Amino acid sequence: MLTDSPAFSGFAVDDPDKARRFYEDVLGLRVTVVEGARGSMLRLHLGSGADVLVYTKPGHVPAEFTVLNFPVADVPVAVDDLASRGVTFERYDGMPFDERGIMIGGGPLIAWFTDPAGNVFSVIAQD
Repeated sequence: MLTDSPAFSGFAVDDPDKARRFYEDVLGLRVTVVEGARGSMLRLHLGSGADVLVYTKPGHVPAEFTVLNFPVADVPVAVDDLASRGVTFERYDGMPFDERGIMIGGGPLIAWFTDPAGNVFSVIAQD
């Protein structure tokens, strides 16, 4: 039954207008506003054909894990591009990072950043 379902993921933000501007203007994503029973939500249209629903949650507390990963062909190029748009990359204790904020050991190249609501995103090397 669920194997053919067009499943999608979602996460919360505290300010949908600020989030939309970040997703569109900084990340360059295509975003649609969806009117729902509980107000406006955002639908992020990703290159894979998948969508992610972003909803407003009063008292939002961001997750302590990555909610959205963006596989890219060249992590350093993606990091430089995002940094030029004002994105700051996170560094976590006990992990090896280069000067750009790219984790350089223990797996694929990856760099984490947050949206205006504090949700953690990443750019990660494609397989």
